[in-house]
Amino acid sequence: MTNAVQNASASGRAPANAAGAGDAAQAFVVPPVDVYENENAITLLADLPGVTRDQLNLRIDGETLLIEATASAASTPPDMELVYGELQCPAYRRQFTLSRELDAGRIEAQLRDGVLRLTIPKAEEARPRRIQVQAG
Repeated sequence: MTNAVQNASASGRAPANAAGAGDAAQAFVVPPVDVYENENAITLLADLPGVTRDQLNLRIDGETLLIEATASAASTPPDMELVYGELQCPAYRRQFTLSRELDAGRIEAQLRDGVLRLTIPKAEEARPRRIQVQAG
């Protein structure tokens, strides 16, 4: 994984107080993430099937990027009743440490067809630049 974005936590459990006072520890699904880099930005693609925009929570705290989401099941057709179901609605959680060469204040996020795309631009001083050489 690139030095600009490092996986900070792939834990499958949250602390007991993360879900609220008195709640038991909640199990989380760690979504698979692909990380791409070019000279201008880092792009993360996270698979979050069943998640809508309203169920997605993205946070930056210092150098930590936190992705949290809850999937929902498709609604039951109006003229049918669920007799047996195996579908579980997972709670997703993934945490990354961002390097200082990234501009966390300009992150762009898109959620489409269960895939979250985060584009994190590199800070201007971290981008490669061409140096003009003048003849002396």
